[in-house]
Amino acid sequence: MPVRGRRIFSLGIAVDFPDADTRAAMIRLRLTPANLPMARRKLEHSGEHTTPISFNAAVELAMGLADFERSTHHPGHSGFHLERMRLLSEELGGVHRGVSTVHVAGTKGKGSTAAMVTSILLSAGYKVGLFTSPHLHSVVERIRIGLEPIAKETYAALLQQVWPAVQRVGADGGYGGVTFFELMTAMAFVHFKQAAVDFQVIEVGLGGRLDSTNVLTPAVSVITSISLDHVGTLGGTIEKIAVEKAGIIKPEAPVVVAPQVEADARSVFRKAAKENGSAIVEVQDRLSWTKSTADLNGQSFVVKGLRGEYELWLPLLGDYQLENAATAVAAVETLADCGTSLTEAHIAAGLRNVDWPGRFQTEESNGRRIVIDGAHNPYSMRRLVGAVRDYFEFDRVVLVYAALRGHSAQGMLAELAALAPRVVVVKSRHPRSGQLEAAARSVMDAGLEVIGQSESVGVGLTTAIELAGSGDLILCTGSLSVAAEVTEELHGIPPEMYPNLTGPTGRSDPAV
Repeated sequence: MPVRGRRIFSLGIAVDFPDADTRAAMIRLRLTPANLPMARRKLEHSGEHTTPISFNAAVELAMGLADFERSTHHPGHSGFHLERMRLLSEELGGVHRGVSTVHVAGTKGKGSTAAMVTSILLSAGYKVGLFTSPHLHSVVERIRIGLEPIAKETYAALLQQVWPAVQRVGADGGYGGVTFFELMTAMAFVHFKQAAVDFQVIEVGLGGRLDSTNVLTPAVSVITSISLDHVGTLGGTIEKIAVEKAGIIKPEAPVVVAPQVEADARSVFRKAAKENGSAIVEVQDRLSWTKSTADLNGQSFVVKGLRGEYELWLPLLGDYQLENAATAVAAVETLADCGTSLTEAHIAAGLRNVDWPGRFQTEESNGRRIVIDGAHNPYSMRRLVGAVRDYFEFDRVVLVYAALRGHSAQGMLAELAALAPRVVVVKSRHPRSGQLEAAARSVMDAGLEVIGQSESVGVGLTTAIELAGSGDLILCTGSLSVAAEVTEELHGIPPEMYPNLTGPTGRSDPAV
């Protein structure tokens, strides 16, 4: 099954606008003149015309928009707010309204929790749309019916359908050009409405309060574990980050809050719920769970929920996934309180069948055990280190490592130091992947031994396999892009490459 993560980069794609007004729109859309003939050919048959465009052409157009996932530097862009997304949704017929929604925010576990909620609802016979980000191998992974990504042809058709509204909002809305994430959000809303889903499970991209997904009104809001991440955007304290996440709590809509390490976060969520007249379910107070057995195939556990006691099995590993599962159970039980038909069998089947790769994913190659995990902040890394110790006995750890700029490499390495790993430092294809020399210095500053360096994650993995002893464990982590590229190397998954798109280094950009 395709794996989730972040996989496509580019600089601007341009459109040949013939007059002053549309040239101004080009500037608002953050487009450049570099590829005018190519983009013009693509757009000649887009919009209201019926001739379909190709998937690659659709991706090139989408990735020509400002993308804060790939770069935080977009001079002149109007930044984070909801007005532009509201305009876009209204241009498309109010697609943010009319679908029963589970809205999921948080720092850690929100993708896994969203997948679990989706899988449970599927098991109950409902048709469910799932929107998540980023993706691992292909942009189509972001928009799913059930747990299956949409087809590339569907992606292209959706973009072609939405693109005229994107152009109108950029030209006339007064808020600058639509961003890549806003476009993807709109495409998901359109697809789910046209597919007549019973529910949509929508994962927040960044924060919550000003995230483009927050134009909707949920049936249930879910906030997973909060920790320090994206501090430059969301704030440098748990309280400030919690305020941003609490922005998804809406008047009279219940909110489920996953177990929190920090009391400050719980206080913020309680206050927001009270102000909005929203019932709050704090999972660590209202539910309990006990692990029965665990091995590399999965873990069995018992959850005492809001409506009953459930004996469950989960293929995802780690104690933190049990917390996510309990949160998902609380979310669907809260939906059941609103009239949704769910049974213990539905919950058990949903969790048994969930699949969400890149999270404590275990592999083997040439007789060497490999763990792949997209942990990318200190708290996630601490939980990963604990899971490694719980599930494996090993002589040494060989670490394949790269972090993205904007995340706390120092904090992550401090947590990883508990495993005393020997480190192969790599550079992923992501535009925000740190420079190799600087990353190696950070590793050595953390007191760890660097045994290899590579500009390629795949080559770095090969080096780790060659240097690891038979009793060693290879751990690949630091970002979702590392998790994606290691998985591609092991399973022969071709990365999405777009020769007409160039990244900050001038190289052809892959999917990430």
